[in-house]
Amino acid sequence: MPQRMTNSGRRWAIFLSAATLASRLGMASAGALEWDDAMNAAERAWNESRYSEAEEFLRTAVEEAKKFAPGDRRLDVSFSSLATVLYSQGKYDEAERSYLQAVAILEKTLGLGHLRVAESLTGLATVYQMHGKYKEAESFFERSLAIREKVLGPEHPDVATSFSNLGTLYNSEGKSARAEVYYRRALAVLEKVYGPDHIAVASTLNNLGILYSSQGDLVEAERLLKRSLRIREAAHGPVHGDVAGSLDNLAALYNSQGKPVDAERLLKRALVIQEAVRGPGHPDVAVTLGHLAASYEAQGRPAEAAPLIQRSLVIWEKALGPEDRRVAETLSSLARNCAAEGRYAEAEPLLKRSLAILEKTRGPKAPELVMELERYASLLRKMSRNAAATEIEARAEAIRAEHPTASLPRRAK
Repeated sequence: MPQRMTNSGRRWAIFLSAATLASRLGMASAGALEWDDAMNAAERAWNESRYSEAEEFLRTAVEEAKKFAPGDRRLDVSFSSLATVLYSQGKYDEAERSYLQAVAILEKTLGLGHLRVAESLTGLATVYQMHGKYKEAESFFERSLAIREKVLGPEHPDVATSFSNLGTLYNSEGKSARAEVYYRRALAVLEKVYGPDHIAVASTLNNLGILYSSQGDLVEAERLLKRSLRIREAAHGPVHGDVAGSLDNLAALYNSQGKPVDAERLLKRALVIQEAVRGPGHPDVAVTLGHLAASYEAQGRPAEAAPLIQRSLVIWEKALGPEDRRVAETLSSLARNCAAEGRYAEAEPLLKRSLAILEKTRGPKAPELVMELERYASLLRKMSRNAAATEIEARAEAIRAEHPTASLPRRAK
């Protein structure tokens, strides 16, 4: 199950730009006042985690800004702000469109190397990363970093944000050594500028904790994740989306340590926060549902896990489409749950669909297929279809032989 990594730099600093812009333009018309009111209302809604209301206000702001003269800065501010809110709700396709519109306006009005362009490029890259379009994401993250380093210098917090975002991208691609380098660079800058306990440090600590967990350094992972959680609770209070994210990540670590009861306690708290703050259909909720299901299964409670996995699947399909890798992962989890209860006939089509998604998105010989193939072969043997299982196992071994340096688990069950 995935853990909830944090892309930095998507907080609501944009509203500060909007307020400054409004003052500088000396708004007097009725349309200008309506735009200002909509932006202020959206900011209040965002700060109170009322994201759907913030979206409505920002759509009003966009329509008002379209009435201004060509090149007016309020239009790009409106699109960028709307894209941030859309992303926060898991509406990634709509967020992409808004970011693209903002980038086009900014490049035309301010030039390719402006800091506002870097901000929108970062948002666009984050959307592409969520969709698994890693090459496109890397290109935009690197371009954003280049702009920031040139304009701000190498030890500015925004440069650290770019380092951290690249670290998250590389970790998503399995490039853990490269990810660690960028996270450490980000952490060094942020701690130097803000000190070790500032909220700006928490996201990088969180991401480093997840990285070390994936590398098996569980002691250091737990230390970093707890530190991130303490900082976030001190800064935001106990009911905040980022606090829920830290709880979720720490719980996932406890699951991996064989402490499912401890994990369950944290995950239930995280789920309540996320459903209240993000809404019941947000992808962050899907991640927590998956982790909670895993804790139930580890406690021998597969019947309680099944509806959580099914609900997670619905969320991922709606947010990312039916052929995303997270859909494949969730289908595999559901198949494993069915098999654990002896419902092999139900498990098979789920595994076959998971394999089909991976083959289409990663290729027929991708190393990611090995675990699914071996899981399918194991299921076939339980169904006394040994000849078919042998063929599947041979295919898995052939892929292993083509990727001798890849880190592949042995004999998934």
